[in-house]
Order: sequence, then C-alpha cells, then structure tokens
Amino acid sequence: MEELRPYLVDRLTLSLINTRQLDAKDFVIKESGGVLLTDDGRKKVIDAWQTRKQQQIMHPYFQERIAIGLLPYAQAMLLARCIRGDIEAYPPFLIK
Repeated sequence: MEELRPYLVDRLTLSLINTRQLDAKDFVIKESGGVLLTDDGRKKVIDAWQTRKQQQIMHPYFQERIAIGLLPYAQAMLLARCIRGDIEAYPPFLIK
C-alpha cells in the first residue's frame, strides 16, 4: 500500500489544502498535541475521495484505463501473480 500513498493520499490531501477546500476551521488541536479533522472536515475529505476514486488513469503495466479506486486491487493482483510465479518480478506502480 505504501507505493500507492503518494498518488492516492498525498495528492488528494495537498489538492484539498492548495485549493482551499480544507482550511484551519476543518481541524481541531487536542491538548495532547494531536491534530484531528472535524466532522465537517472529514466529510469534505470523504466526498473528495469518492469523486477522486472514480477518475480513470492509464495503468502503466496493464496499459488499460482503470478507476483510481481500483489501483490497490490491480496491484494486489500483480503481487499475487508474482508470488504464484506467473510473472517474473512485481511491477510497482510508478506514474509520471
């Protein structure tokens, strides 16, 4: 999953902040120093993710368009193929 974090999580998070869809009022700072999303902030993130995961990209290994939300499944299929010996090496998800 770590290989997908920059593309799925980091990109979504930075987009929400850079486009000012999330701002300071969407966070609460706890006495312990932890920073949490408010209920409204959480709703914004979930709504943005629901929209983002429906967008399609060209998968670099399969050379087919797939929904972004299916990337973890596609990579799991490739890992299973590698473990079974169907493919020689696991092709990590790399996109430019």
